[in-house]
This record gives sequence, structure tokens and C-alpha cells, in this order.
Amino acid sequence: MKKILFDTNVVLDLALQRIEFGEKAKELIKMVLKKKIEVFVTSSSITDIYYVLRKAKGHNEAIEFLRSFFKIVNIVGVDSETILDALYSGMKDFEDAVQTEAEIQNNINIIITRDKKDFKSSGLEIFSPDEYINEMKNNN
Repeated sequence: MKKILFDTNVVLDLALQRIEFGEKAKELIKMVLKKKIEVFVTSSSITDIYYVLRKAKGHNEAIEFLRSFFKIVNIVGVDSETILDALYSGMKDFEDAVQTEAEIQNNINIIITRDKKDFKSSGLEIFSPDEYINEMKNNN
């Protein structure tokens, strides 16, 4: 089973049911439920996800979403080594650098994001939700 990291924007597409992106996020979650992929999210992304969800839907709905989400995904820790490696990585966006370093430290080499350009220098395989769904369909 492939290990994949979801970028924060993909999780928020799902949680906020964003019209133009939410359906693709749901398709990815179906793959998780069918055990076709194993998904990870960094602990630092969770704080951002909670913040955005709380502002959009309130504390209780944010908590309920996260509680359900944690049943199907794995949380990757972020420690001082992750932060220092991110600071020295040369990536422009610090948040993306943290996610990239967490992936590397946990032997995850695929990220699904809507902001592919932000991860160009990561050395990881980068897919948009659409691209990854099509990739999986073509390989079955």
C-alpha cells in the first residue's frame, strides 16, 4: 500500500466540502477506506486545519471532523529535527518545507496537493488530487 501525505488544502477541501474540489477529496478518502492508500497528515497541518474549520464552522464541528478524520489517517509528528531541516531546506514556504521534511523522515514519498508548484524542489512525487485519482485508475 502506498504511503501518501495529504497537504492541508486537500483536507480542507474535504472538511469544508468545497464545491470545485471536495468531490476529488472524497474520492481519495474512498481509496483510503478501501485500503488502496495509506494517508498521513503532519501534526502541524492539524493545527491549521482546526483553525480554519473553527472559523468556518465553529469549535464543535471542527472537533467532530477531526475526530472522524483521525480514524482513517495517520498523524506524522513534527519535532525539532523536522523544523531545523525545514529551515535549512531552501524551500520558500516554511509550512510546505515542514511537511516535506516530515515526509522524508517517515519514508513517505508522495504528496497530494493543489499547490504543486510549492513542492517543486522537494524531491517528492507530487500529484494533484485529479492526477492521483487518474493514476490509480490507470494502474488498475
